[in-house]
Parts: sequence; structure tokens; C-alpha cells
Amino acid sequence: MGKIAVYPGSFDPITYGHIDIIERGLEIFDGVIVAIADNAQKKNLFTIDERVEMAKIALREMPDVVVENFSSLLVDYVEKTNAGVILRGLRATSDFEYEFHMAHMNKTLNKRLDTLFMMTGRDYFFISSRTIKEVASLGGDVNGLVPEIVVEHLRKKFKIRRSK
Repeated sequence: MGKIAVYPGSFDPITYGHIDIIERGLEIFDGVIVAIADNAQKKNLFTIDERVEMAKIALREMPDVVVENFSSLLVDYVEKTNAGVILRGLRATSDFEYEFHMAHMNKTLNKRLDTLFMMTGRDYFFISSRTIKEVASLGGDVNGLVPEIVVEHLRKKFKIRRSK
């Protein structure tokens, strides 16, 4: 089967920053599983089904990418997939402290797992799902920052008319 990485996150919604990490991950790994967290305690804009649908459509031309949702402990999910690596993107130094903490916790829970950190490409380091949602909610144009399927879903959520 080859070397597989799991790229976990809420992907609420998926952005070109996420896709940059996935594309570059595929240069290292034979496959990437995009594992979309279904955490009922987290207040997401999009349902788990919407997030999975958007990711599948955005990534449909990448045959070595699988999109799934999970609601278990990440280390248990990764173990179930037989992947040995967790792939994580870093936008800025502010991301590092949290990600460093989580990587050590995951390693404590499962000694066989490693976490690979990748810096998001310079064209996307300022993009976050939170910022995308905020800009879209105020009627801002997020074209070029997220796939078209995400733009469409954001327009529906916020009832924004297509710009002319």
C-alpha cells in the first residue's frame, strides 16, 4: 500500500492553504487521508457532511487522496488506517506551540506515530478557515482563496449574491 499520511482537521471549510499541504504531502507520501473531524463540541459553520462533500469535490482530481470523517481519538483513527504519520500544516509561529503540544500528546498515546510539520506556502500562510468565514459573512470576496465549491457553499450560508 505504501507510506500513508493522515492530514486531520476540521476543514470548516477547506482552503487552498489546506490543499497546498495536501499536494506537497503527496510529494513525500504515496497517499494522504484527509481526516475531517466530527467533533460535536466544536461549533462549525458547515455540517460534517457538507465539509466532506466540499473536500471530496475540491480534491477529486487527486487519486491518491481519500477524504473521510472521524469522531474518535486521532491516534485511534490513524492506527485504524495503518498510516504511520500525521501531517500538519503550520502557518505561523503562533501555530507551532499548539501543534507541538498535540504532537507530543499523540506520541505519548502511540509511540509508533510521528507528526510531520509542513510550512504552508507563502501564498497561503495568511489564510485560515476562520478568516475565510469572517470575510464571507461580511460579503467579502474569497475567490482564489478557496475552491469554487466552497465559495458556492459560503454564498448559500450567508445568502450572498454572486458578484458581477
